[in-house]
Amino acid sequence: MGPLAERKQRCLSELERLAPEACAWSDAIHARPELGNAEHFASELLTTRLKAAGFAVEKGVAGLVTAFRAAYYGSGEGPIVGLFAEYDALPELGHACGHNVIGAAATLAGIAVSRCLDGMQGGVMVLGCPAEETMGGKVTMLERGAFKELSVALLAHPAGVHMLGHSSLAMDALEFSFRGRAAHASAAPHEGVNALEAVINLFVLVNSLRQHLPQSFRVHGIITEGGVAANVVPERAVARFYVRAPFRRELNRVAEQVRNCAKAAALASGTELTIQAFEPPNDNMNTNHTLAEAMRKNLNALGVWDITPPGQASGSSDFGNVSHVVPALPCFIAISQSVLTHTPAFAAAAGGPGGHAGLVLAAKALALTALDVIGDRDLLERVREEFSLSQEE
Repeated sequence: MGPLAERKQRCLSELERLAPEACAWSDAIHARPELGNAEHFASELLTTRLKAAGFAVEKGVAGLVTAFRAAYYGSGEGPIVGLFAEYDALPELGHACGHNVIGAAATLAGIAVSRCLDGMQGGVMVLGCPAEETMGGKVTMLERGAFKELSVALLAHPAGVHMLGHSSLAMDALEFSFRGRAAHASAAPHEGVNALEAVINLFVLVNSLRQHLPQSFRVHGIITEGGVAANVVPERAVARFYVRAPFRRELNRVAEQVRNCAKAAALASGTELTIQAFEPPNDNMNTNHTLAEAMRKNLNALGVWDITPPGQASGSSDFGNVSHVVPALPCFIAISQSVLTHTPAFAAAAGGPGGHAGLVLAAKALALTALDVIGDRDLLERVREEFSLSQEE
């Protein structure tokens, strides 16, 4: 057994020792679900544990009150592996996406790796990223330089299957606000300018656009404001749309077509139009397959062989933005067989025995792959080479 293999065995032993405590962290976060940018309990719990383990902890990163960075360095300069933690919940459903597991697993893996960095050049950083479900905290953190030290980025997400790497759709979140003129809808409708009609026409035009889009594209929206009374011509109406495409360059084209639909609706109705983003944009996922293969070997060594190949993209993630500036690997770890996320059943799984087992397995996969990156410079060079080639495409 070589030096790196010995460190990995030591890391696993440390991780097993800490696993019951980490499961308790996950359960505590699960029992107190917090929405994006309000994850005060979860952020404080995880940073307290990391600080006690000797990490240098920075809170309120990038101006986000519940974001944090926790760093632990070895004996010299070298690659820094970022382990990404999430901990926000969903309205009404609680932790139906299992972010309690993500936060605890990243923290557990980071602490276990830190115990094995003696004599190694490099380090590990746990990144606390709020509001994944809403405003995409990673986008803000990325724009403000929170990830600039990282050599690679790893994120483990609970799911119904084991999967290494995946694709995701680039996404723009567009809000269209139309302003007209109020009037009595029966006594003087001719004096009004109907903003709701503009929104309705926008939906009609978008529906016409859809038939000319590839099947992998998505445009879907809701009306968030449509008037205040049936006998008043609506002076203001607002619609929000998510526009998604497999790649950013394709998304830019389609998003412009959707904007043109809104402009046409405003012109036809005589309303004034304002367009703005209601959430930060997401880029498509750029999975690093060299990192995926390294994690696959570690999972196989842990006895995990039932790894599902990545399927066609359907959702979007702020981790996609990260993957375009640093080599990145998102992975999925099964906590309940084939149970869909964002459901009450998945929330129950994330707080039960399946969530605990998935947490420990995810932490092991993250920790062992992190040590590979830090301790194997040939692997790191291959990771960087693949990333560089992906940027040229």
